[in-house]
Amino acid sequence: MQVFCDFDGTISVADSTDHVLRHLADPAWEALEDDWVAGRIDAAACMRGQVALIGGSDAELDAVLSAVTLDPGFAAFADWCATAGVPLTIVSDGVDRFIRAILAREGLAHLPVISNRLAGEAGARRLEQPHRREGCGAGSGVCKCEATARLTAPDQAVVYIGDGRSDFCVSGRADILFAKAALADYAAGRARPYHSFRTFHDITTTLSALKGDRRVTAS
Repeated sequence: MQVFCDFDGTISVADSTDHVLRHLADPAWEALEDDWVAGRIDAAACMRGQVALIGGSDAELDAVLSAVTLDPGFAAFADWCATAGVPLTIVSDGVDRFIRAILAREGLAHLPVISNRLAGEAGARRLEQPHRREGCGAGSGVCKCEATARLTAPDQAVVYIGDGRSDFCVSGRADILFAKAALADYAAGRARPYHSFRTFHDITTTLSALKGDRRVTAS
């Protein structure tokens, strides 16, 4: 069993990038968001443009990020994965600097993260997208399908946990899918089996029960 998990809106209660944009970016970021929603640009281009509009010092950025909280059950879930010998990887179309700052604050800096990278400095920030793939079905800066496929052994069951549009494509690769919000609607609309969840406590309970089933825990 290998667990892959989205970050923003899944592990974090609020979307960390949107939170930073609302507090530190030029309001023009909202026009880029509208263009993405309308399909005029893809998610990768939207994120690059928005990050370039972020102002504020590093200290101001950290202060804004300090208000972003995690799902109340996530730390316990990460502990369960470690104890059970289940690899857990965060795969996010968010920003590494934001994600790692929040995880470090909660004592979870050891978790592996695949995401976009914040580069530059205050007043001249830019987004690097080393995990982007031309032709990515989600049009994201991080191709989650490619990232998860690269890290999964042929005989491993894939558990995927997510909530939003960047998770739509990769959710089809999951042997066990946990979904909420837009991802739950997407899966339901395609008659795709999934487990709904409110917090990670629900996920821990479900996976604990499933782990003894050899059909879904091959490793």
